[in-house]
This record gives sequence, structure tokens and C-alpha cells, in this order.
Amino acid sequence: MTSDVGREQLLSATPPSRDELSYRLEQQSLLGDFGRIAMLTRDFTLILQRATELCAQGLRVRFAKVLEFLPDEKRLMVRAGVGWAPGTINIVSLSTDTGSPAGYAYQTGKSVISNHLEAETRFRTPQLLADHGIRRAINVLIERGAEGNQSFGVLEVDSTDPGEFDEADAHFLAGFASLLGIAIERQQADAKLQKALEHQELLTREMSHRVKNSLTSVVGLLRVQARSAQSEEVRNALDDASARVETIAQVHDHLWRGSQIGFVDLEDFMTELCKKLKGATEGLSLHCHADSMLLSADHAIPLGLLVNELVTNAVKYAYPEGKGAIEISAREIEGQLRLEVSDQGIGLPDGFDIDQPRTSLGFKVVKGLVGQLQGHIAVVTGATKGARFLVNLPILRKKVI
Repeated sequence: MTSDVGREQLLSATPPSRDELSYRLEQQSLLGDFGRIAMLTRDFTLILQRATELCAQGLRVRFAKVLEFLPDEKRLMVRAGVGWAPGTINIVSLSTDTGSPAGYAYQTGKSVISNHLEAETRFRTPQLLADHGIRRAINVLIERGAEGNQSFGVLEVDSTDPGEFDEADAHFLAGFASLLGIAIERQQADAKLQKALEHQELLTREMSHRVKNSLTSVVGLLRVQARSAQSEEVRNALDDASARVETIAQVHDHLWRGSQIGFVDLEDFMTELCKKLKGATEGLSLHCHADSMLLSADHAIPLGLLVNELVTNAVKYAYPEGKGAIEISAREIEGQLRLEVSDQGIGLPDGFDIDQPRTSLGFKVVKGLVGQLQGHIAVVTGATKGARFLVNLPILRKKVI
């Protein structure tokens, strides 16, 4: 004969019914689905809303909601939900005292199962639940990762149907609450990181703005000194120096105003640089074209100086009569940046070799800048008049989308 104890052991070992097993497997599947959503989605409101939808589906009820604790008001605000009347989400809030199921779950951290709210002696029924005819509910704490020790709030499912929630249902809901807590921690970490990045961007832009202002002051001083110089050679040297410093200042002006910190748009930068150079070339016309791409400051500054040197050389020597055209282009060709500066002037001196040490200071600067950019420069000469400088630069760049 089987004893009573043995009978109880057999009963407790009875496997769940097929419907019960299917019910629990569906809940586990929903937990897995939500885990993927919570990790991949950055929209926090969407995460909360999807949690309520899947919880309601998993417990086969119409109603679910996420309540967020508001420290200033000491209330639990409905932040997301399904089944509730319009005007509930972000408007209705519940008390946090232990006299309500949600308040008790929040204050104690314990899951609350209440299957007969109309006969409940532990808690009062919140007005929101009464207005919707709710008869049973589960509340679990969402242990979030915010500053301090305060938890985020409460995850709750409710039903108007008779029946009973059990501990397995509470564990299912607690699983969702745990995933929500992790998602909240990530959201808070992302917000902190974004705030730090925005602060760093602000500081970087401010630094570029101040550098630009300081360099502009240097340009002014050089020009004043050039005007008072007695020697034409000194005056020309100071004018060249001021042009170079102004080019660097222009890069920093683009850096602090640019859409992406640390980068300048080549097309915008070259357009403005050509306008500046055109202002110092009376009688000469400059034609400039540049592809749209983002260059880092480390590349934009030497590139701008390189263009400044080549154009200045053409202005000084290509057209003795003071009239003519200078063509400037910067294009992406075969994975490199191809810079070309050309004119139709008198051409280069016989036997000109840019690699010879006796070339002018300007060409020495050009060679140094090309070397700094790890590029290559070629001088094209032929039957036609003029000079044509081709520079290939393996510049790391970022395309504009």
C-alpha cells in the first residue's frame, strides 16, 4: 500500500499538463524575444511599451503597465501600458504607500499576487483598477540602476477575468522586470556618455574658436608689421607669413563651426579658401572645385597651406601682366585625394626641378607639406604654356553622407 506521504510525493512529481507546458514555454519564448529587444533598441519608451505588450500576452490578459517612481512627487506614474483608457499613460499616477499592491511591491521589493481584489484585506484597490473592473493583479519591483538606491518602479499585469495568478506567473513577470532593469541601466549609461561627449565637443569647439581668434590677431600684427617694413623683401616675407597663418586660422574656423567635431568639409573649406585668395589677386580669376568629403584637422591644415603656397606662387610669377586664370581642383581619384593647381602663364624657368635644394622657400614649404601628408607631387610641363602641379595624397578621410 502507498502511504499518504508517498501519495503526496507521487502527486507532486506529476508532470505538468500539455496546456500548462505550452503556456510556460510560450512565456520563456517571450522572455527571450524581449531580451533581444531590450538589448538592441535604444528607444526607451518603445522598450517599456513592448514589455507591457509581451507581459500581457504571456499571462493571457488584457492589461499591463509600467509604473515609474517620481521622487519629487512620491508617486508611481504610468509610463507605458496596454488595455487602459486613453488619458492614462503619463497622466495617471498611483500612491506609493503600502496600502496599495503597487506601493507595497515598490516599498518592500516583494512580488505581490492578488487574485481577489474585491475581497482583498491587505490592500485597497486603486481607483484606476476599479474603473477598469480589474479583479486580479501581479506587481513586481523593477530594480533599476539609477543613481542612489531608489528602484525604477513597478511592472504590473491585471485581469478582469476570474482565475488565479500563481508563483510561476510572478517569476515570469520578475524576469521581465530584471531585463527592464538592465535596459534602464544601459539607457542611463548611454545618457551619461552622451552628456560627456557633448561636453567634450563643446570644449573642443571652444578651443578651436579661441585658436582661430588668436591666429587672426597674429595675422593682424603681421600685416601691420609688413606695412611698416622698409624692405620690400621683408614686406613680402611678412605678407607670405600672414597668409599662411590666416589659412590655419580658417581651418580652425571650420572646425568649431563644422557639423562633425574634428573634421572640416573639403568642399566648403576649399570654396572659402579660394574666395580669400581671390581677394588678393586683382586682375586674376580663380576657378575652384572640390569634392565633398570630411577631412581631419591634421590633414586639412597642411592641405590648406599647400593650396595657399601653390596659388601664391602662380599669382606672383605666372602672369607678369597681371591678368589670367588659375585652376584649382581637389578630387577623389582611385582612392586618393588628387590636388591640382594649374595656370596658363609664362611657365616655369628652364631646368626647373622642384627636388633641387636651390628652389625657392615657397617650393621648399610645398615639398615639406607634401611629405608631411605622405603624398607625391609632380610638375607637368609640355608644349603648352603655363605650369601644372599634381599632388596625390593618401589622406584618411570621412565621406559626407
